[in-house]
Amino acid sequence: MASSHRRAPRMAPDDRRAAIVDAARPLVMRHGAGVTTRQIAEAAGIAEGTIFRVFPDKDSVVQAVVAEVFDPEPTLRELAAVDRGLPLRERLTRATDVLQRRLSQVFGLLDALGWIRPPDPEEHRPQPPAAINDAFRAAVVDIVGADERRLRVPATELAHVLRLLVFSGTHPMISDGRPLTPEQIVTILLDGLYLPTPPAPQAPPASAPRFTPTTTEDRAC
Repeated sequence: MASSHRRAPRMAPDDRRAAIVDAARPLVMRHGAGVTTRQIAEAAGIAEGTIFRVFPDKDSVVQAVVAEVFDPEPTLRELAAVDRGLPLRERLTRATDVLQRRLSQVFGLLDALGWIRPPDPEEHRPQPPAAINDAFRAAVVDIVGADERRLRVPATELAHVLRLLVFSGTHPMISDGRPLTPEQIVTILLDGLYLPTPPAPQAPPASAPRFTPTTTEDRAC
């Protein structure tokens, strides 16, 4: 009779940790802190005891998931990969999609864990919030590039407004469950901040011909 226990393939400790976190992430998003090590082990395709070779306890796995979700580096790499040869509107739409996907994960995790705010930097976040915000603003400014001359505001201001729209337009409660699409956010942003081309002067409308009475009846009207 075959054993029901699966032998995990050999992996370096760091690789094992990463594989367990990847398997645990959707479970934590669904079950919050109530996820079990048995569920994690099944999702990772390993024996439950294998988890404790690289993590001291279940809470440490959950904390690792939190750190991964809040890590800005994957999002910054995606922003850096946006094709700078695309038109500005399309570049910003792709960047907005990247930012919204990150925030959807963050909001979903906070909700699953019952947290009302992100964790303190020293607990689960690799960088302080100000540094992360500065990095995202700089990434958007870089995406705008030379098209800054087409704006009525500096690119840093556009980046600030974009992040406000992304946050409010993605948050499930602020958006009343009707999140904005990337296209909607960029339309609001650019059509409000583009430097419009001055309209061509229009000729004044021709005045209506003046009526001149020609008969007695006409003069009596």
